[in-house]
Amino acid sequence: MNTIVIAIIAVTCIVSYMGLNDMRMFEKYKFNVAAINNRKEYFRLISSAFLHADFMHLFFNMLSLYLFQEAVTAFFGNIGFLIIYFGSLILGNLFSLMIYKNHPWYSAIGASGAVSGIIFASIAMAPNEISVNFLPGWLFGTLYFGYSVYMMLNPKQWDNLGHSAHLGGAFFGLVYSIVMHPQLALSNILFLGIMSLPLAYLAYQIFINKKIR
Repeated sequence: MNTIVIAIIAVTCIVSYMGLNDMRMFEKYKFNVAAINNRKEYFRLISSAFLHADFMHLFFNMLSLYLFQEAVTAFFGNIGFLIIYFGSLILGNLFSLMIYKNHPWYSAIGASGAVSGIIFASIAMAPNEISVNFLPGWLFGTLYFGYSVYMMLNPKQWDNLGHSAHLGGAFFGLVYSIVMHPQLALSNILFLGIMSLPLAYLAYQIFINKKIR
């Protein structure tokens, strides 16, 4: 694991710890539709990724980042990794802002959008070479997105995670991978198709069934 990835994980852990112990800081930097649209606090599109709901949320996101970052840095280099990470983060939150534009109360935190981009990009390049707890990478990714889609369509009062950011982040990671390595990505189209099923279902519920308005 290179120093850039270590730095992102370290900063995220430190800021998340600070946010969990300082509610004013947590409220100031989390993703919030009203604060972004009305007060133009666009920094929340990035700062929210460095806050997490609890230590399990933080652990799961950073574990996922750690497990999938190697393939991304190998195929795209450090610059490519940063482009995917922050591009997925920003696009994911912009997508959330669009989806919840009529819900000024909507708030979210977490690096899920950025991590989703890393997961999708890495599996696009090496779907079978990556494994997580004895699961092939593409299956882990499918379960990861399946859980996110379920929680987004079946919101819980206690849940404050940015599940909608997963779709935007994953989209950025996938598109970037195809643009940079089209032949390799397309050779893994079966795995990408399977992993995309939860996201396709989410898109159907949002844009066709108007589940979220």
